[in-house]
Amino acid sequence: MSLVVGIDVGTSGVRAVAMDPSGTVAAQAGTRMAEHGENGRDPAVWLRALQAALGDLLSRIDPAAVVALAVDGTSGTMLPIDRDGRPLTDALMYSDPVADAGILAAIAAAAPAESAAHGPTSGLAKAMRFGKTLTPWRVIHQADWIAGQLSGRFDVSDENNALKTGYDPVARRWPDWIAAAGADPDLLPEVVAPATPVGRVDAREARRFGLPSQAIVVAGTTDGCASFLATGAAVIGDGVTALGSSLTVKVLSDKPIFSPRFGLYSHRIGDRWLAGGASNTGGKVLAHYFPVEWIVALSERIDPERRSGLDYYPLLGNGERFPVADPELAPRMEPRPDDDSLFLHGILEGIAGIEARAYALLAELGGPRLASLRSVGGGAANPVWTAIRRRRLDVPFLPALSEEAAAGTARLALQGARAEGLL
Repeated sequence: MSLVVGIDVGTSGVRAVAMDPSGTVAAQAGTRMAEHGENGRDPAVWLRALQAALGDLLSRIDPAAVVALAVDGTSGTMLPIDRDGRPLTDALMYSDPVADAGILAAIAAAAPAESAAHGPTSGLAKAMRFGKTLTPWRVIHQADWIAGQLSGRFDVSDENNALKTGYDPVARRWPDWIAAAGADPDLLPEVVAPATPVGRVDAREARRFGLPSQAIVVAGTTDGCASFLATGAAVIGDGVTALGSSLTVKVLSDKPIFSPRFGLYSHRIGDRWLAGGASNTGGKVLAHYFPVEWIVALSERIDPERRSGLDYYPLLGNGERFPVADPELAPRMEPRPDDDSLFLHGILEGIAGIEARAYALLAELGGPRLASLRSVGGGAANPVWTAIRRRRLDVPFLPALSEEAAAGTARLALQGARAEGLL
């Protein structure tokens, strides 16, 4: 049976998934980035991790069955390269800020308010800094460079990774204001839609891994978009909530949602849009008050069908991003009852209320009403919290097919393979 491969390059490691045409995961493998070097900004470390994870995966399947591969990477991680794809220096990672006030001011003056290129960690700010201090042939995204190792092409990116570099997903081009901001458009890669075939696997890499000569590399996406796609969410109104240290909500929309006030922008997924936001509430609030084993034990004492009677907005300190845009918003965690299970009940209800408010706001801003929900992250395993959330949101809760971002990227590889008639 033919297979495709999705590769997820994250901050802590590289994961690879092989998937059959039905969407079933046939095998998976991974490695920690730290096993291949201490400097996570060094592309050589990424490459060694890629080779280890992909080699391990292909040892578990027949590599000759692979017809397509795709890569996702951390959004906003940028790398300057020469004409042969060789890095000129370490990458600037997704969270690395650009301190050059002139660059930031130039982007602020030229970019539309709804652009994702604003701010010191934007891909465009990093590209401009590299263009100012080096002489690169291109400045590309992490996923572009990893995919280039497989295809030999280092001049192409996808619409999702390019968003924070100033790409206009509505007009589907690099906008004119990028040059007005002082950036050199010639340093930026060509942009195609995710799942677009960009070329065959490089002959040397095909020999290295035992891949067939006709296997293709298709355009990938960001790690966040890949995580959404991995769940199986694919219908307008499908939402995915990530219950990790923070609370992140995303919904598949038939139109883009942009709201500078809330820091909202939309990734294009074919003819649909992935919009979402992140709150400062979440698991880190729970962890501040209770160790994990206490949460498990106390949850068993909660009746999720009854209300706690408490009205909490759980935060660790002042400031909220979404669904309230207020840097001074204070936590609301009083009164605290003597009964710890009741206190936990109130916190879980409070976070569920913020989640419901977030999806309602996405609809108010032009998105669809939430039609179904899939949950990922550690909090999704708590059945009591799930019952509280189900009561609060009042939509069908569906199982996530996978929480592996690499599985979402493999789904893009399936699309690309079908487009080329390989499946």
